[in-house]
Amino acid sequence: MICPKCNATQEEGRQECVRCGVIFAKLEKPDGGDGRETTRIEAEKPAAAGAAVKKPETERQGALTEFLFGSGGEENPFYWAGRMLAYLIVFIWGWKFIATPMASAYFAETFLHGVNLAFHEAGHVVFGLFGEFIGILGGTLGQILMPLVCLGAFLFYRNPFAASIALWWTAESFMDIAPYVNDARALQIPLVGGNIGSDNPDMHDWHHMLRDLGWLKYDHTLALLANRIGIVLMIAAFAWGAFVLYRQYKTIHWGKPPG
Repeated sequence: MICPKCNATQEEGRQECVRCGVIFAKLEKPDGGDGRETTRIEAEKPAAAGAAVKKPETERQGALTEFLFGSGGEENPFYWAGRMLAYLIVFIWGWKFIATPMASAYFAETFLHGVNLAFHEAGHVVFGLFGEFIGILGGTLGQILMPLVCLGAFLFYRNPFAASIALWWTAESFMDIAPYVNDARALQIPLVGGNIGSDNPDMHDWHHMLRDLGWLKYDHTLALLANRIGIVLMIAAFAWGAFVLYRQYKTIHWGKPPG
């Protein structure tokens, strides 16, 4: 007899093929056919199974894209125009931050410095519960973590454009910290209360921390690192926000605004 699957010659009466191991009974068709159609269907099953495996992966990628960049649903042109205006403001302002020398007083002169300062001081209080050193570091942690918390909240509520603005704020906060770190040895930056660091070095967070760690000589290096992290994050925020706006632009209903 001949195996209908691999055409190997068999002894009469065998139940399975000596070459491919197929069970002949499974290849028999109710209508008396030779089973080749069944064999073809069996051969296609692994491919179908593979497709089933790939589908969840595709769904996960789609869910991640929606999470980071929005669903691509129909967009209201007025809302989109408002986001575009906000983007242009932070884009132009962001490049001003990027182009400003790290040691410039400009960072301390913007209204965002006052916002950052509020969370900086709150950070001292909150993280002070974990010891003196963490409490001192907590000022810096507070002003960085707050925009990151906002970023996470906006993503949770499916507002990726607002999340990109929060990333921009995180970047600005890193750049706002850099002059303070850079002043750890010079102690010339005005502190809360009107004094400068040299009047009371222990009140200068980064002088206090780097002195205790024996890292004062690295103040400029750490300041440059903070500034560069801010620049990278800000450029990433530009790209993220622009891509979200582009996806929304493609779905704008230019007639009657969608209700």
